[in-house]
Amino acid sequence: MRILSSRLIGPASIALMLGMFLIAFLVIPVVKVIFVAFQDPNTAEFTLINFSDFFHTSLFQESFLNSFYVAAMSVVLASVISLPLAYFTTRFNFGGATLIQTLGVIPLIMPPFVGAVAMMLLFGENGSVNLLFDEWFGFTIPFMEGLNAFILINLSAALNNIDRSMEESAQNLGTSGIRLFRRIVFPLAMPGYVAGASLVFLKVFDDLGTPLLLNVNKMLAPQAYLRISSIGISDPMGYVISVILVVFSLLSLWTSFLALRGKEYATVQKGGGGLMKRDLNSFEKVGCYAVVIVILLLVLSPHFGLAILSFGTVWSFSVLPDSYTLQHYYQMFSNSMQFINNTMIYAGLAALIDVILGTAIAYLVWRTNLFGRKWLDYIAMGAVAIPGVVLGIGYLRTFYEFNVPILDKPLASWWVIIVVALAIRRLPYALRACVAAMQQISIMLEEAAENLGANKRRTVTRIVVPLMSGGIAAGFITSFATASVELSATLMLVSTESDAPLAYGIYEFMQSASGRGPGAALGIVAVVIVGAATYASHIFVKSKNAELVT
Repeated sequence: MRILSSRLIGPASIALMLGMFLIAFLVIPVVKVIFVAFQDPNTAEFTLINFSDFFHTSLFQESFLNSFYVAAMSVVLASVISLPLAYFTTRFNFGGATLIQTLGVIPLIMPPFVGAVAMMLLFGENGSVNLLFDEWFGFTIPFMEGLNAFILINLSAALNNIDRSMEESAQNLGTSGIRLFRRIVFPLAMPGYVAGASLVFLKVFDDLGTPLLLNVNKMLAPQAYLRISSIGISDPMGYVISVILVVFSLLSLWTSFLALRGKEYATVQKGGGGLMKRDLNSFEKVGCYAVVIVILLLVLSPHFGLAILSFGTVWSFSVLPDSYTLQHYYQMFSNSMQFINNTMIYAGLAALIDVILGTAIAYLVWRTNLFGRKWLDYIAMGAVAIPGVVLGIGYLRTFYEFNVPILDKPLASWWVIIVVALAIRRLPYALRACVAAMQQISIMLEEAAENLGANKRRTVTRIVVPLMSGGIAAGFITSFATASVELSATLMLVSTESDAPLAYGIYEFMQSASGRGPGAALGIVAVVIVGAATYASHIFVKSKNAELVT
């Protein structure tokens, strides 16, 4: 019993510290937001009047409907874009399929707000495409922007894991073409599709940066930000909107769970067996390439537009800029290095915190029998449903009156709170990578080390962590890359420009026409940083996998 007790003291202490951290910086701020939303601002008593005011105010009604409509239409458009691209590249044999899949996932490394202004210049009412349409055909098209990479990456993975022998059996029974896709392929790909669709809805519904940059304020997230930033943290409407954002984020995840509950999607063998990719005839290849090229041009248009804007001088009511210059990059590097340096520090620290927490939680959940250990996993993963603007408002409300002793300033105005917010926001990504790595390690390796005399600490540091290094690296890079361009939470928490990260700098530049060029240049830097981090992650994980194989 003494040995068992001593073995449990260490994990229990770690679990307690992890729980306290998550409660302090995730649970309490969110609960505080919910509590204030149901509180009378004058008497501090429980009330529903705040929600009644919300649903009886035309501005908020319109904002709610706009947010829901944009999120739903984004799912529809993303499906239209992603389904053909994923299906063609995983089911048919034609040149460039791997390159096409890679290009289709590129938008994942650039959040919508970075290319928002560039998209307006390309597809806006007086953008390049509509100017050409007006000149050539005499009409313009009211284009709508949607997300697609989230569905694409999930759907492609699901399609690759379908047992192709099922398709072969269906074809032997006379099924082909659209019927084969509708009855066999798409139902089996449903887990990836539903996961991607719910994530698209969630991301669009609580997006803050894109509407603000496009000057579209009649949506929920911008309204929450504007109420708190203009009226103050005592305004109840900001908290009511925050609660609604959280509820719909949870509903989108719950809907995806209900859509898959009770249905069987498993196959009898791992994807890759059975039917090989089908070759296309000449006519089919032309049609396939035409569809894929149109889709990729739309998918990559923000990147093209951002690159052109970063070099262009004057770009207004014209198909392309009047001329090109490097001055925007000179201006950006001379005035914005603080943004880049802050981002490297904040994102690096946040990613380090995430992999430490993720590794610890993964080990506690999968290698111990501590009571309530799974709640650490549930709470940490719950951060994925908390919009950045809600977390930022919660931090302002919770920590604004909590002074840092030595600095004698509120914790909510210290740059460290930005790091904590980024770490909490990106913890689910690192946690899932660490859990996946932990599940691949046989517990017999640890038992063998302990049988040879190694204690638990030595076993973890010399056996478990090295074998998890690939997953830990993937979690670190994923957290770092996504934290580097996080805007929603940082926009609420930046108190001085000297503490601002890169995403905040892009937002500030894009507020004026004269700042769009340097802002676009800073956006290109953001894309390069995130892209390089993502590429480094793939190389590292690939090398680690090769080491394990050998």
